[in-house]
Amino acid sequence: MKASVILVGIAASASAVSAHTIFTQLTADGKTYGVSYAIRTPSYDGPQTDVTAKNMACNGAPNPTTSSDKIITVTAGSNVSAVWRHTLESGPNDVMDPGHKGPVMAYLKKVTDAKTDSGVGDGWFKIQEGGYKNGQWATNEVINNKGNQVINIPSCLTNGQYLLRAEMVALHGARSTNGAQLYMECAQIEITGGTGTAKPKTYSIPGIYKSNDPGLLIDIYSMKTTSNYVIPGPPLFTC
Repeated sequence: MKASVILVGIAASASAVSAHTIFTQLTADGKTYGVSYAIRTPSYDGPQTDVTAKNMACNGAPNPTTSSDKIITVTAGSNVSAVWRHTLESGPNDVMDPGHKGPVMAYLKKVTDAKTDSGVGDGWFKIQEGGYKNGQWATNEVINNKGNQVINIPSCLTNGQYLLRAEMVALHGARSTNGAQLYMECAQIEITGGTGTAKPKTYSIPGIYKSNDPGLLIDIYSMKTTSNYVIPGPPLFTC
């Protein structure tokens, strides 16, 4: 009996660890940049769970991130891919435990210096989201796409430097407050070729989520194929 309990505990622990994930690389204009190039990646692949914390912006303790002195040029109107991996050393078949399901989002923030801006505070707007449709979660779509989260960069934006915040959320523990696991990193980009015709309404991070949001405090195991899921965060910006 004791041995079986230990084995179950080990299996549960291994599953929890394998759920972790990191936005490690960016593909832009047909080029996939190296791991951690222009991205503030952490050495530890753990989640954030306190939606009121400053580290919700671009990650941070208990996942210490490393700064980058690089910026990636991105063409407005094009698609980029945020490449997710379980660890910085993982390959495309080790993205995140498929049993850990939830929404996928991406945000932008226009900044003066993408290399030094912390990302904390106002200025963010959502440019991509995926939730739950016909029994399938957006996280599983990313996993099945070899870890590639496809994000369209709106063509109507003003040129300049931005932080691109990609995010995946795991809801397996979301039946209790602060049980949702949020994974995010920020890439440092410079958008070119934009028309500059739009001024998106912006929001603050922290501030975009509340711990009792229906998309973050939820029992996903009671959902049906036809269930409606409310993606957390502000409305999606489009041109």
